[in-house]
Amino acid sequence: MSQTSSSKVRFGDYHVDLHTCELRKHGQKVRLAGRPFQILALLLEQPGELLTRQELQSKLWPADTFVDFEHGVNAAVQTLRRALCDSHKNPRYIETLPRRGYRFIASIDGPKEIAGDAAGRGKMRARPAPRWVGQVATICEPSGRNYVLLPITETIFEEMHTCEAAKDDLGISLLVADEKLLLVSCGTKVKILEASNPAEGCRVRILGGQFVGEKAFAPRAYLSGLA
Repeated sequence: MSQTSSSKVRFGDYHVDLHTCELRKHGQKVRLAGRPFQILALLLEQPGELLTRQELQSKLWPADTFVDFEHGVNAAVQTLRRALCDSHKNPRYIETLPRRGYRFIASIDGPKEIAGDAAGRGKMRARPAPRWVGQVATICEPSGRNYVLLPITETIFEEMHTCEAAKDDLGISLLVADEKLLLVSCGTKVKILEASNPAEGCRVRILGGQFVGEKAFAPRAYLSGLA
């Protein structure tokens, strides 16, 4: 990397190990793999500098790969933002430069880190998770839509991501028809039931609307109002 010879990078509450391809928040592993992680790695190689869409296409979508690059890169960046609990409109980490590319805008800590000795790493793991269980949050959508699709489980969340990455609208429609994805209006209140991996999301009970009383998995980016 241009600013550090270490394979470990720290920014905000996040730690990235570029050697093992792992992203952690407060010592807890955040699920991120494939192109979304590769994009993060490329951004961290040149913090504060523009990573153009052309560079992304040449490095991650080889010329002989017949895919919809525009959809693919948009879906990958969206997945990355979800993992970082980041917002397109008010970014803390990844800024979009329309029609040009992306830029990593947060400060990056030096390798002394994560560097850390065993004691330091132990402290990170010991940091308690946010005490959200029992709190009421509000469903929101960072890009401005007036609804979200909430998967009923984390497994369905992964299946939804697979469909989105493949631009499989039929697959999404079938999940909605089977009520494995719940169409929930922004502004709906939900109660947090479980937050074992708060960086990714929480198990919630829906408190209003068509699916009142139902349980679902709400990605962290869709929850506002948590202390």
